[in-house]
Amino acid sequence: MDPLEILSVSSVVAPFAKTGGLADVCNALPAGLVRHGERARAVMPFYGRVRKEVRAKPVPGLQSLRFEMGGKDYGASVHRTTLPGSKTEVLLVDVPGLFDGDAIYDGDRDALRFLAFSRAVIALMQWEGRAPDILHCHDWHTALLPLFLKKAYDWDRLFAQTKTVLTIHNLGYQGVVPASHIGALGLEPIRSALHQDELAQGRFSCLLHGILYADVLTTVSKTYAREIRTPEHGMGLDRVLEARKDSLFGIVNGIDDRIWNPRTDTAIAATYDAEDRSGKVRCKKDLAKHFGLELGPTTPLFGIVSRLTPQKGFELLPDVLPVFLQREDMALVVLGSGDERHERYFAWLEDAFRGRVGFHRGYDDALAHRIEAGADAFLMPSRYEPCGLNQLYSLAYGTIPIVRRTGGLADTVVDWDPETGAGNGFVFDDFTSAALQQAIRRCLDAWKFDKGWARLQENAMAVDFSWDKQILEYVTLYERLARRSSV
Repeated sequence: MDPLEILSVSSVVAPFAKTGGLADVCNALPAGLVRHGERARAVMPFYGRVRKEVRAKPVPGLQSLRFEMGGKDYGASVHRTTLPGSKTEVLLVDVPGLFDGDAIYDGDRDALRFLAFSRAVIALMQWEGRAPDILHCHDWHTALLPLFLKKAYDWDRLFAQTKTVLTIHNLGYQGVVPASHIGALGLEPIRSALHQDELAQGRFSCLLHGILYADVLTTVSKTYAREIRTPEHGMGLDRVLEARKDSLFGIVNGIDDRIWNPRTDTAIAATYDAEDRSGKVRCKKDLAKHFGLELGPTTPLFGIVSRLTPQKGFELLPDVLPVFLQREDMALVVLGSGDERHERYFAWLEDAFRGRVGFHRGYDDALAHRIEAGADAFLMPSRYEPCGLNQLYSLAYGTIPIVRRTGGLADTVVDWDPETGAGNGFVFDDFTSAALQQAIRRCLDAWKFDKGWARLQENAMAVDFSWDKQILEYVTLYERLARRSSV
């Protein structure tokens, strides 16, 4: 069977531009497809700060692309680079005036920026005369590409055999703009194809229209694929997602074990593996020294690496952590930024429990690796979590996750049973401080028994969530979609 041609289009691709897990997936997925033997490329905007940091070559013939949107002519140019450590090609699309600054996201201008980017992607495919078998779009930023191909460019037979896949990484971000903006966004000529009830309500959602027009929808865990079809988690889109349930698939994200691997990680103080975890002890000492913590030989160290947003469940912590820190021999390190109230809380916690709590405001990739390697347990009490990557990193590093049973956390973390020795973490159900408190209590009780904790670590590190495994689910889906009229 001939290799599939796949074009992965997203707002970010690590390491060039990253604000969260989306960038990691949009790096690992095309790279994994190439390793599998498919012809996969990635496309992202050529942000101003990326131009300063990345050596990319202009693509001959793609320096003066033109397209029209909302009665205005736009120009675009394309540069080419490859993913570090991979032969995977990345196309960087610049639309002057829209992506010149250092910011990846720009609030009210984002709908215009990413719709122009999407139009430029179509223009580059037309210039190349090369349409992929699968056009894989990620989140709301590129969700209108299926609509464009079906309604605005249905005349161009170049795209007649192209199938579209839209992955919903986080339903909480939908790209909603006032309906009055559709003219400037170049959507007036296809107004009849838009969701009329939504327009009547004075709004327009990019993600909704991607859900309506993509050939296949995927999301990043099987549980999240079920959850988003309910009013509780559907963010207002549950009915349309329920209507498309036969074309909605949940595929758990993988992790790039070339980057997140305690056997080879160059960012950590000592490497280790499941058979010899002695290096993890050195990593813990290194992490404690970095944060100025005073740990006894049996003090468990908890870690958090996260965006500090309401989604992540940190409002549960104020009723829980101070009690444990006062009564138990334990310590905590936190890496993250986001909502000011959460940043203030962790800064207060660090000050109140000096030598027991460390807080680094912001993001530091190397420090994230050191926390995953040096912590004993990892806190992830999410309100909802489409997939989650940090619990996967934690499992790989033998750092025991404490998670709420939701989305990808429910699919990847199995609750510890001390009677049978089964499980790889601690899972709680109710989104309450009491439920989290009980999970932390069980974790501390398990920590006190060396054999039980060793078994927990063995179970965690035995799980394989590498992309080389997860990629097979995408390939199977692509092949079914490309070779048949429907899935």
